[in-house]
Amino acid sequence: MQVQGKYDARAFLGEQMTRTQGLRLRRLSEEAYQPAQYARDLSSSEAARRIQALEAEIELANSF
Repeated sequence: MQVQGKYDARAFLGEQMTRTQGLRLRRLSEEAYQPAQYARDLSSSEAARRIQALEAEIELANSF
């Protein structure tokens, strides 16, 4: 993101996944045997989507 020719770090950081999301996504991706679901450069919204999908998958697997 650029603001008047300068890089807007706050806008960029606001889009990145949080540390908490990163830790949770890493744990869930390992638990679901899908390590490729974790990536350090995800946006916050993409991380939330992947977390939700992995939680649903794990819940389904645990219901058997």
